[in-house]
Amino acid sequence: MSWFKRENGEFDGSGGNGDEEKIVRTEGLWVKCPGCRQTIWKADLEANMNVCPKCQHHFKIGAKQRLDLLLEPGYELVDGGLRSTDPLNFTDVKAYKQRLRKAQQDTGLDDAILNAKGQIGAHEVIASAMEYGFIGGSMGAVVGETIARAADRARNEKKPLIVVAASGGARMMEGVVSLMQMAKISTTLAQLDDERVPYICVLTDPTTGGVTASFAMLGDLNIAEPGALIGFAGPRVIEQTIRQKLPEGFQRSEFLLEKGFLDAVVHRHQLKTYLIRALDFMKVPNTALSSPTSTR
Repeated sequence: MSWFKRENGEFDGSGGNGDEEKIVRTEGLWVKCPGCRQTIWKADLEANMNVCPKCQHHFKIGAKQRLDLLLEPGYELVDGGLRSTDPLNFTDVKAYKQRLRKAQQDTGLDDAILNAKGQIGAHEVIASAMEYGFIGGSMGAVVGETIARAADRARNEKKPLIVVAASGGARMMEGVVSLMQMAKISTTLAQLDDERVPYICVLTDPTTGGVTASFAMLGDLNIAEPGALIGFAGPRVIEQTIRQKLPEGFQRSEFLLEKGFLDAVVHRHQLKTYLIRALDFMKVPNTALSSPTSTR
């Protein structure tokens, strides 16, 4: 059996003909769907807007990809360049500064949010998309300030505001500073409402904690993707608190629609068309452009 092994006892794999070993690399080319547990060719998944073609499970997507799907080509990223400063010098298992650097390297973003101005169909809009890959899309001072700037921009330019929420809630590493963002954003949205400028929130999986308790549920129209986890505390925490078994599908978007917490559950393939139709109904009157508060 000397033909089967090298002299040092290691497997040759070349067949003994001196050719280099040929390896088929498939790592990262296949994805297992958490919904139906089927293996999907990654290229097919991406071509289907990251929706499982077999069970329609909606995979998480990044903020940049979300803007690409919703806005017309040529949109402009705005309100960038803000970075968290670690006001509490926070450390748990690792330092908050280290977490920030790692998240910035992994996502290529300054924080868990992107603002853009562009068009969706024929409508000029201001859009904010949250990045769940950046420390769970948690809301710290930068996220709060960025969304507040988006709301101010929408109010001043009289353009509808669309926010895509994807977050685990307030960022605990910034303590009360992160909690203050709930009131800050809610105040700017109230001013937007006073000017009768439409605000639409799209809730994706997951939208929880202080984000749900503030701007994510304050839209003139609240839309969710199918199967999205939406709530304040998680189901496990609630069950342990009330010592009762929760109903099937509790805190999923379909359950919340049935109970009246949402206006619609829309498949990702139809989301852009749905938003365009909604904006047609909610179109800002031309008279609003001459408002004294307008900067145009």
